[in-house]
Amino acid sequence: MAIQNIISLIYTVDYYLLFIAIITIYIFNFYYKYFNRPNALPGPIPLPFIGNFHNLLYDPKKFYEQCQNKYGDISELSLDRRFILLTRPEYFEKLFDRKLFFMRQSYNQGLEEIGMFGHGIAFNENYENWKPNSKFFMDTFVAQKFMDNAVNCTNNLYKELSDYWQSLGKQNTSNNNNDNWTLETDFTKWLHGFTNDIVSIIITGERTYSIAAYYNTLSCKKSEYPDAIVEDGDRFVKSIVKYIQGLMLFSSTGSFVRQYIPIIKNKSVDYLKNRDYLFEKLDKIIQKRKEEIKKMTIDKEMRTDMLTSLITANTNLKDSNDEELKPIADIEIRGNILDAFLGGTDTTTNLFCFITYFICKNPHVKQKMLSEIDCILTSDKSYVSYNDLQKLRYCEAIIKETSRLVPVIPVGHRLITEEYEIAGYKWPPGTHFMLNFSGIHTHPKIWPDPEVFNPDRFYNDDLDDKKLGDKSALCIFGGGRRICPGRRLAMVELLSLMALVFKNYYVELVNKNEPLKLVTLMTTTCQELKVRISPRTDLLI
Repeated sequence: MAIQNIISLIYTVDYYLLFIAIITIYIFNFYYKYFNRPNALPGPIPLPFIGNFHNLLYDPKKFYEQCQNKYGDISELSLDRRFILLTRPEYFEKLFDRKLFFMRQSYNQGLEEIGMFGHGIAFNENYENWKPNSKFFMDTFVAQKFMDNAVNCTNNLYKELSDYWQSLGKQNTSNNNNDNWTLETDFTKWLHGFTNDIVSIIITGERTYSIAAYYNTLSCKKSEYPDAIVEDGDRFVKSIVKYIQGLMLFSSTGSFVRQYIPIIKNKSVDYLKNRDYLFEKLDKIIQKRKEEIKKMTIDKEMRTDMLTSLITANTNLKDSNDEELKPIADIEIRGNILDAFLGGTDTTTNLFCFITYFICKNPHVKQKMLSEIDCILTSDKSYVSYNDLQKLRYCEAIIKETSRLVPVIPVGHRLITEEYEIAGYKWPPGTHFMLNFSGIHTHPKIWPDPEVFNPDRFYNDDLDDKKLGDKSALCIFGGGRRICPGRRLAMVELLSLMALVFKNYYVELVNKNEPLKLVTLMTTTCQELKVRISPRTDLLI
C-alpha cells in the first residue's frame, strides 16, 4: 500500500510538473513572439491567454484615450489577435479608400453561428454578396418618397408620444384640466420606445407598440391598443435587444468557451433559443407581406417601407436587359431587416439622449436652438415637414457637435487584404486596424478647445469643415464603403424629434450636476437620463 501511494504521488508530481512545463513553454513562446513581432509599436503589454482584454473590462473608451495619451496616434493592443490603434485622419483616409478596403474583420465562426455573418451589410465580409445589399440600402434611404414617409411617420408617432406625456402629467396633478403639469421621467425609456416604433414602421410597415408598452407600465389608464398586440410587440423588441447581447458574446468568444464553460454555455444556449424565435418572427413578417403583395390589384399603390422594396426588388424585369438580376432571397431580406433594426434603434436613441443632455447643460445653446425652431415652425407646432428640416442648420450643428464629443460608435474596424503602407510601416495582408473615432474627435491638434461643447464650429461660415482639418476628422457615421447607409434617415429622425419636442415642451435635467451615465461596449449607451418635462405655456393657444 505504501509503495502504491509513493507511485501515485510520483504520478501526481509528474502531471503537475508537466502542466507547469506546458504553461511555462506557452508563456515563453507568447512573449518571444510578442517582443519579436514585426513593426513593433508601443502599447500596453498583453497578458498570456487574455491579451489586453482586462484593460477593456472597465471602460473601453477610456482605455483607448489612455493609449492615445501615453503612446501617441498609433499604438497596438492584443485581443484575440493583434490590433493597430490609429488616431490620425490621414491614417483613416487611407483605410477609407473605396478602391482598396471594405472588410471589417476576418471570418468569425461565432457570428455565423448566431446567424449574422455573411448576410445583410453590417457583418457581411463577402464583397460580392455585400455590394448589392449595400446598394439597396443606399438607393432606398436616399429616395425622396422614403424620406417623406419617414417624416410623416415621425410626426404621427410624436403626436402619440405627446399624448402619453400629457396623460401622465395630468394624472400627477389634482386638476385634470390643468395644462401646467410637470412630468419627471427617464427619457431613455421613451426614446427607446419611439425609435423601436419608428424603425419598425419604416422597415416593415408594422408597429412594435413600444411607446404604448412603456406608457402602460407607468399609467393607471392603459393605451387604446389591445394588450395582446402590445405584449407581442414588446416581446419582439426585447428579443432584438437580447439578440444584440448575443452578438457581443458570440463575436468575442471562441467555440470551446461557448460550449464548455458552464455559465457562458448556458447563456449561449439561451441566446440561440432567442435567435430561433427572432428569425421565426421575422420570417413570418416577410411571408405575411409577400402574401399581401400577391393579393394586391395593379391599380393599388405599393406601401412605402423597406420590406416591400426588398420583396419587390428585381422581380419586375420585363423592361430590363440585365439577366443577372434576381429576386432577393428571404435569408438576405431577413439579414437586411435585422441590420436596419440593429443600426437604427439604439444608436438614434443614445445620440438623442446625448443631444438633450448637452442642450440642457448649455442654456445659451438651448436659447439659440429654440429661436431657430420657433422661427421656422410657425404654422403648426405639432407637425414638421421635410422642407422645414432643411432649414434647421443650428440644430444640425448641435447634432454634429454632440456626435463629436460623445460618438455613439467609439471605434471602427478595418482589415486589409493586401500589403499596404500606413504611418511609415508596411503591413501584411490580414492586419487588423482599430480606428479611434472617439480620440480623433477630441484631438487637440485638430479641434480648437476640443473639450468645449460649441455647435458654432459647425454653424458659422468661418468655421466650416475645411478649416477643421482633414475630412476624416469627424466620423459620425464611419467612412469609406462601410459608411452608414442610413445616415440621412438618422438625421431626419433626430432633427424631427428636436424640432417637435423642444418646440412644444420645456425639457430640463432633474439633476443638472449629474454627469452622463454611460456604458461603452460595442457602442456608447446612455443608461438613464432623468428629465423634467412640461408644456411651453408661452405657445399655448
